Amino acid sequence: MAIKFRADQIGSFLRPPEVHRARSAFAEGKITLDALRAVEDTAVIEVLGIQRRSGIGIYSDGEQRRSGWAADFGEAVSGFVPGDPPVPRPSMGGVETSTPAPTGPVGSTGRVIGGKLVSQRRLTEYESGFLKSQVAGLPYKVTMPAASYVIARGYKPGVTDLIYADRKAALDVAVAMVRTEIEALIAEGVPYIQLDNPHYPDYISEERCEQWRAIGIDPDQALLEDIEADNSSIAGFHGPDVTLAMHFCRGNSGGGGWHTAGGYDRIAEQIFSSLNVDTFLLEYDSKRAGTFEPLRFMPKGRTVTLGLVTTKAAQLESEGTLLSRIDEASKFVAIEDLALSPQCGFASTLQGNPLTTDDEQRKLELVAATATKVWGAIQQAS
Repeated sequence: MAIKFRADQIGSFLRPPEVHRARSAFAEGKITLDALRAVEDTAVIEVLGIQRRSGIGIYSDGEQRRSGWAADFGEAVSGFVPGDPPVPRPSMGGVETSTPAPTGPVGSTGRVIGGKLVSQRRLTEYESGFLKSQVAGLPYKVTMPAASYVIARGYKPGVTDLIYADRKAALDVAVAMVRTEIEALIAEGVPYIQLDNPHYPDYISEERCEQWRAIGIDPDQALLEDIEADNSSIAGFHGPDVTLAMHFCRGNSGGGGWHTAGGYDRIAEQIFSSLNVDTFLLEYDSKRAGTFEPLRFMPKGRTVTLGLVTTKAAQLESEGTLLSRIDEASKFVAIEDLALSPQCGFASTLQGNPLTTDDEQRKLELVAATATKVWGAIQQAS
């Protein structure tokens, strides 16, 4: 069975100024790709130092090589064209607000699928190889977007359906690409693979569902297709040497923004009982995520990692509060199936959230210390 990582993290870290400058210089043709890689290598080593000092149980490269958390897919696959997303993203609210800020949709322009999706290279090859060389045998994770995310954000009626017969046809292609990458990572010995941001929370709000219906996409059917696709992405890859995880994101723009409000109640039974991942990474850092009650649908033995520590603000949660919330969650999921993490990455985008590298380390130290107090060992075979 897969290893349970009691003190987990989602993967992205603030990019230092040197990375920002190097990326700009590379885009302007002022430095070579090798020169950019050298700067990124140094940044990866620095974020690994933060993780080592914090005592966290699983390492990442901080997504230092990405312009955004999903850039590995977008930069490795052709077939995307400029275009507005199928439905506008909800407005991003700030961490202290209870409703999204009325500043208009975030990401109202971007890229959608306008040609056949064709792989140009492996998604994470350079990332995973360098990370493995630096962790000296310690457990580490590699992240990538879920196939369901790629299609939820990329399949646009009137554009994509000129290329693919329907949404599922495009989804099948994305699944094949994700499977190819997972197979390669497992062959390399990567012990933890994290799929990010399936758009399941997009089907929580009835208002959001109406937006999907308005463009001809049935959210109930889309949810079924997405679960099937994400299960197909990992089918046959389970085993004691690899942990397969899914992070449910509720928005993590630069500046500490969010875009999804509402508990998991509406989608919990269907997703938790059907999605065949080892670990569910769930955001629970604010009241916007609702109660722990929907966790009653979680099958026994799956790891439920509670994202109780916010990455959207520097203020540090109290250990007592975290212990109390873990105890509350244990009424619905056995304590031996729970774990702890920050709610999301520290920098899903280049801008990053409003905290410092010292804040990152303090947050991870809190996760590690609290997890050790609850479970003892922060890694445990399930």
